Amino acid sequence: MRLTELVPILQMAIGPVILISGVGLLLLSMTNRLGRVIDRSRLLAEAVRRTDDAQKPRLISQLKVLNRRAGLIRASIIMSSTSVLLAAVLIILLFLAGLMKAELAALAIVLFVGCMGCLILSLIFFIADINLSLSALKLEIAQDA
Repeated sequence: MRLTELVPILQMAIGPVILISGVGLLLLSMTNRLGRVIDRSRLLAEAVRRTDDAQKPRLISQLKVLNRRAGLIRASIIMSSTSVLLAAVLIILLFLAGLMKAELAALAIVLFVGCMGCLILSLIFFIADINLSLSALKLEIAQDA
């Protein structure tokens, strides 16, 4: 194969790399949120151990919300990671299909739709976490008022 034949194949296979980069930034944000939820959970768990019985139900309810948030963020991270994995497999498939001049369009479509589906699910979980965190904040404000 000549270099002039290889360049269009590389260009075609590189397209999904942009998707990987964008999802990587989302993953960074999600892992930061998960870290904050875990740190806050540890502080509240310690507060539960040290506080009197009157305050425990309030702190435990906050821990339950944080646990649900952590689950949503974990699901979001898993779906985003799966999206990146499928995009990486798609890159390999496009490159190999171009090299071997094989017709693998159906498989490429399945991988791309799977990649986008996982990304959509990830964003739905991420939005649910954001909504839950705002609901928890409203509850906290209402309890303090």
